[in-house]
Parts: sequence; structure tokens; C-alpha cells
Amino acid sequence: MIRLQNIEKVYRTDTVETLAINGINLQIAKGEFLSIMGPSGCGKSTLLNIMGLLDEPSKGSININDQDVSKFSDQRLAKFRNEKLGFIFQSYHLINDLHVLDNVELPLLYRSSSAKERRQLATAALEKVGLSNRLKHFPTQLSGGQRQRVAIARAIVGNPQIILADEPTGNLDSGMGNEIMEILINLNRNEGTTIVMVTHDENMANKTHRLVRLFDGSQVQ
Repeated sequence: MIRLQNIEKVYRTDTVETLAINGINLQIAKGEFLSIMGPSGCGKSTLLNIMGLLDEPSKGSININDQDVSKFSDQRLAKFRNEKLGFIFQSYHLINDLHVLDNVELPLLYRSSSAKERRQLATAALEKVGLSNRLKHFPTQLSGGQRQRVAIARAIVGNPQIILADEPTGNLDSGMGNEIMEILINLNRNEGTTIVMVTHDENMANKTHRLVRLFDGSQVQ
């Protein structure tokens, strides 16, 4: 499903060169639930952003679904991201001025879906995460766990093949964190969604199929 070959990421300023990712070779199978761990600043989020085509590697190639996406144009990349990938962030990234339902509909605005279809798909996604009674609430009226559920609904509304989650339980207490993990595990188990999750929590990582550890930008496990 995802193949990274000799991935390197260097950030440069006029005076400093920082090697954030160094020589990563990684293959993730279709339907796998992979977690990535490591100390702060080791390159976890950088690697996830490269997988999600939000950042370009300085060297190496990215292959998703047998396609070398590193050669895609910006327009083709945007379309590919919208159709194939779903993103979940630690800080939710919801728009507070929009109702929950409207937040979940957002990825569908870039497709040729009708308003009725968008509404139906968003409602169904919110039902999957147990928030069918919160459609007209605003994000500020929800708890942290409920906001993350909205973010998951937004990530899955377009039926992506891959979900990339950056510390999805990082802002939650252990109870809420476990509930969010159960939603992700069920998506992986019941719908075959491939999930890559960055986490600091060893307990959460142990619930996934495989664990990759990074240290100073290199893979150590």
C-alpha cells in the first residue's frame, strides 16, 4: 500500500542545515495498522507528513498503490490526497464557526458530490463515531473526545484507503484515548482501512499490528 525508499528530509536556512529524516525505508501493507514512536523531535510528524504528501522529501521516492506519487503534479497530488487519504490531528483542526456536520462535509466540497449526497455521507460518518445526536452543535460545545470523533468522521467521510493520524489521543485522558483507539481499531478491522499513527503512548502503540521506532531521524526498529 505504501512504500518509502531512501527517504531523506533536510531543512535549510542561510546558516543551518538540519537533517530531520535520514534513509528511511519502510513498507506498509494494505490493511495494516502501524504505529510510529520516538522522542520529541525525532522526525515522526515529518515522516507522517511525507507519507501524506503534505511535505516533499529532499531525497527518495514515495509509492502508494503502485504509483510513484513523488512525480505527481501539485494538482494531481491534491486530488490524490482528497480521494485516497484521511488525516487526523492531535489538535483536531475543526472550524469553530461551522456546525459539526458542516465540518465533516468539508473534504467532499472538493469532489463533484451534490449537497444532498454530502449531507448523507457526513451524517453516516458521524453515526459511525457515535455522534449522530451532535450534528448541529459547534465544536466549542463538545468535549475533547467528541471533537476528536468529529475529526475522525471528517477523515473517513470520503472513504479513504489510508488514514494518517498524528497523536490522535495526545490531548485526551486515558478513558477518552481508549475510546478513540477503539474507533480506529474497528475501522481497520471492519473496513480494512490502512492506518499509520504517530504516538507517544506505548499502550496505544501496543494495540496496533506493528511498531516502528525513530531516533534522530533514523529508523531503529
